[in-house]
Amino acid sequence: MRKNDFGSKKSHSEPGPGDGGKTGSWRVVRPVIDLKKCIPAKTNKMACFACWLFCPDGVVTRTIPPEIDYEYCKGCEICAEECPVDAISMIVETTLIKEEK
Repeated sequence: MRKNDFGSKKSHSEPGPGDGGKTGSWRVVRPVIDLKKCIPAKTNKMACFACWLFCPDGVVTRTIPPEIDYEYCKGCEICAEECPVDAISMIVETTLIKEEK
């Protein structure tokens, strides 16, 4: 091993959904994006994406409009807390289940 090789190795893995399996069933509250408030959806520009940046599970897409993969979303509320325009509301899962019936 050469002197310059020490400490030069890096991990090439990328975090993403599925690291802990399909964890969406853990969720008590679900993030719902209001597209009328969401900066990328409203302006049709690649802007903001704080929800994507701060999501610890990588379940928010960086698309216009952003989408959330509910199979892996745990409902941690970080996306809602970090959204600068309050475009993400946390809705109680049981409320959504009742509405679907």
